[in-house]
Amino acid sequence: MLQALYAWDLRGEQPLERVATQLWDDLSVPPDERRLAGPLVRTLVQHGSELDGELADVTTNWRLDRLAAIDRSVLRLGAAELQRGETPPRVVIQEAVHLAERYGTLKSAKFVNGVLDALARRMGRI
Repeated sequence: MLQALYAWDLRGEQPLERVATQLWDDLSVPPDERRLAGPLVRTLVQHGSELDGELADVTTNWRLDRLAAIDRSVLRLGAAELQRGETPPRVVIQEAVHLAERYGTLKSAKFVNGVLDALARRMGRI
């Protein structure tokens, strides 16, 4: 899912569903993994602008378009999971921090932790 968001972010104008499907086809992502990621894609398609707005509100000193693409992708993934409300918020944040550590920087991980914690509080999830 993170790869699809990252690719979508870099490709600009292409619809997220198309980018995700193309990437998943290219990588031969199995159907069970697509079933898990599909609802997150749909959440971002339906609520992406709203979630970006909420992320912008909790990143008062940073504009989303000024963040590294990987950080932006991790934040969007975390925001979508928080929006869906099916995964405990602390687990969402922990997994997002892990992704930021692995694919971003140590600073990315701390930033993602702070932003998603603030977003979860704003959404009333914690």
